[in-house]
Amino acid sequence: MSSSLPAGVPVCYRHPGRETHISCQRCGRPICPECMNDAAVGFHCPACVAEGRRTVRAPTTPYGGTRPGNPAITSIALIVANVGVFVALLATGGINGTLGRLLTLTPRGICETGDGRFFPNVSVVAACPGTWADGVATGAWWQLLTSGFAHVAPLHLAFNMLALYFLGPQVEQVMGRARFLALYVVSLLAGSVAVLWLAEPYSSTLGASGAVFGLMGALLLLMLKLRADPRPLAAWLGINVLITVAAGNGISWQGHLGGFLGGVAAAAVIVLAPRVRRAWWQAAGLLLILAALLGLVALRVAELV
Repeated sequence: MSSSLPAGVPVCYRHPGRETHISCQRCGRPICPECMNDAAVGFHCPACVAEGRRTVRAPTTPYGGTRPGNPAITSIALIVANVGVFVALLATGGINGTLGRLLTLTPRGICETGDGRFFPNVSVVAACPGTWADGVATGAWWQLLTSGFAHVAPLHLAFNMLALYFLGPQVEQVMGRARFLALYVVSLLAGSVAVLWLAEPYSSTLGASGAVFGLMGALLLLMLKLRADPRPLAAWLGINVLITVAAGNGISWQGHLGGFLGGVAAAAVIVLAPRVRRAWWQAAGLLLILAALLGLVALRVAELV
């Protein structure tokens, strides 16, 4: 086909048999209609479009994270995980079922018998006349994280997931997905560590409330840093504190307090990190918090064993 064109007639550089009088505005090479891509001025060829996609920097959040296309996706994924564990717990006997004993946070291993006796010494595992439930001190370290995804009461699940749905996307929009997830995990773990130290060693604690309180703390710090009005969030936080106090032993104030402090600490690291090598400072600060929490776990386990 190209041989039938007169000499000197410009042809598309990707389709030599096609005459064209339009050039790519970026590289200047002639392109046919099939190869034209609309640009702000004129047209770009496919190669220049591909190169532009590789070199254009993705938009970032104020604190260095990649701006999420849909900041609600991560929170929805966490909600789905919580609902899935809730269904699994209901299907296996709730908090007293095999899965419930495995996932809920119990600082010290306990032996449950018909008369409710508890044996504090881990050496009685083999001699337990009832049902033995491992705790963090007897090796069930995973409970520090899994308890934050476990719920057995529908209202408890509903309140926590509703709060996560409203708070999570706001935090992720400002921080980015990776930093949001890091903050969520730190808050959850901080709540569990507070339970480990401050709650009754033979109690069982579960729920995402620690992580949710961490999001409240983080969002409050963000509002203060960005000079937004914090009063609506402060009022919501105050109501939750009153409910926590009024409920007495029915709600883990230890998990709420630990989660809140963990969220504030993690948010401070992310928000206050210097701009120069910001990602490095953020990662180092979060790892330092994580190391401190794990150190507290080790100290408490040494006391409980």
